[in-house]
Amino acid sequence: MLSREEFKEVFELNFDAVRDFIFYRCGDREAASDLAQDVFLTVREKREFLKGDRIKPLLYKMAADSCINHYRKERYRMNYRQGLPGEKDDGNPSPEEEMICRESVAACTEALEQMSETQRKVYLMSRRNGVKYREIAGRLHVSVKTVEKHVSAALRLLRTKF
Repeated sequence: MLSREEFKEVFELNFDAVRDFIFYRCGDREAASDLAQDVFLTVREKREFLKGDRIKPLLYKMAADSCINHYRKERYRMNYRQGLPGEKDDGNPSPEEEMICRESVAACTEALEQMSETQRKVYLMSRRNGVKYREIAGRLHVSVKTVEKHVSAALRLLRTKF
């Protein structure tokens, strides 16, 4: 078990090195700081299961995994953006594409307004923020099956709008 004082010491001794390690791999200072904070936040949350003598290799393994996940998310975002209508070389969407986009946003907004508060909250946590079902269930004090049910119902409603 890693005590609070031991965690503080590990953080102070290793944060800059972990952030530099991440920066070396991704080349973005802001992303490196964010990812390093996420690594230490995870360590803090799991400190009951960790031992102080094996923490440094774990930090670097978590940092490397964090970089890989960051690249995957960025690649997914880039692929998504490239598939959107209006993402041409000149960057200017046609009037037709603008109208389709406005209609889609309006339909999505209408669908979100029709959802119950819990359903909307679960859907947005899952899809917009990328929170896993298990974590949503923990935050809202419900079962994972309940979270799945809410997301499924939200997706059905969205499908009817499009």
